[in-house]
Amino acid sequence: MLLRLFSRPGKIPALCCTALFCFHFSASAAWWKGNLHTHSLWSDGDDYPEAIAEWYKTNGYHFLAFSDHNILLEGERWVALTNGNRAQSALDKYRARFGAAWVEQRAVGGTQYVRLKTLEEFRGLFEETQRFLLIPAEEITDKFKTHPVHINGINIAEFLKPQGGSNVLDVLQRNVNAVLEQRRRTGRPMFPHINHPNFGWGITAEELMRVEGERFFEVYNGHPAVNNEGDLYHASTGRIWDLLLTFRLAQLDLEPMFGLAVDDGHSYHLMSPTNSNPGRGWVVVRSPDLSAASVIAALEAGDFYSSSGVRLRDIRAASDSLAIEIDAEPGATYTTQYIGTRVGFDARSEPAARPAGTIAPVTRQYSGQIGEVLAEVAGTAPKYTFRGDEIYVRAKVISSKLKKNPYRSGEAEVAWVQPVLPGRIVNQ
Repeated sequence: MLLRLFSRPGKIPALCCTALFCFHFSASAAWWKGNLHTHSLWSDGDDYPEAIAEWYKTNGYHFLAFSDHNILLEGERWVALTNGNRAQSALDKYRARFGAAWVEQRAVGGTQYVRLKTLEEFRGLFEETQRFLLIPAEEITDKFKTHPVHINGINIAEFLKPQGGSNVLDVLQRNVNAVLEQRRRTGRPMFPHINHPNFGWGITAEELMRVEGERFFEVYNGHPAVNNEGDLYHASTGRIWDLLLTFRLAQLDLEPMFGLAVDDGHSYHLMSPTNSNPGRGWVVVRSPDLSAASVIAALEAGDFYSSSGVRLRDIRAASDSLAIEIDAEPGATYTTQYIGTRVGFDARSEPAARPAGTIAPVTRQYSGQIGEVLAEVAGTAPKYTFRGDEIYVRAKVISSKLKKNPYRSGEAEVAWVQPVLPGRIVNQ
């Protein structure tokens, strides 16, 4: 039976409510840990993709997407070994690990080059059934004027060039549409996700909330330059998430967006808060098996959580509550914030202040009724009972444990539970 605990004007988005808001798909489903945003020497990373894949596999990940800028890891590509550049600096470790016979070099005009292996060439070194999976991807790197607009295409089959556009929203929509069109045409499971909206302060909440067909954005990105927390003038990614959820669901008749945590790794040799290192943000997906199709289906159903360190044992969404079981670490304490917006919220807004001398738009200022903390629960088994008027409820689990190799000083480990819509949870 489909329970509707609240109503709103307009149509219900065309979603599969049973899959989207019931978290137990199968008794045999398992949790799979993965990273969806990774760079290598194919663009602006500082290591060879084989070495990166090995790092993730040996550090407990189950899947990894290579998402280099405006390129897929296919075709012939040679990089110069000059002046201690990234390719040269990593070469000795690369050769020592994979052997001289694996590394291909040639000289052209007195300059040495090394050939980058394609994904199809090296995936066989690492992939194992139900153990580790490599997923092709591309960071479609676009912009509007000075505003960076980056979108990952996950599991795409063919290279997608940046689409451009007449404004930030148009650029977003055109690139999202390009991924969705390739999915429609090929029948291959794939999806777009919007990267680091606060990088270069490129995307406001008002622009992001209006993108049609988009289901994902990065609520946490481990790169030290992406401004997850916002600043005096700009909304944090958490605040952006609450704004877009509220208005997409209550006024715009659009699907909710889920929040991803990713590494956006570029630097694999020197671990430092000033570098974009691996191991900072990931998703944990509940799926019957480890395949691209199953992982994507679970992500699109919202049956996953995002993390910068906190581990969860279970998430249970029922018609009357959202309960979480935390996999606690010795010595750590946990506080869970249940966050949401209620029906009848104050939708008014006013322009926000801008940094002196700038004209770029910033996210407007809205009422605290949007994205309010509905409850705060201590302990390892937090539960929130729905009152019945929530448009959505999401959860943020905060550990007392400080993160190892943080992207900023004092960063605590966190997990983000995806939003549920109480009025559309199906009893099972």
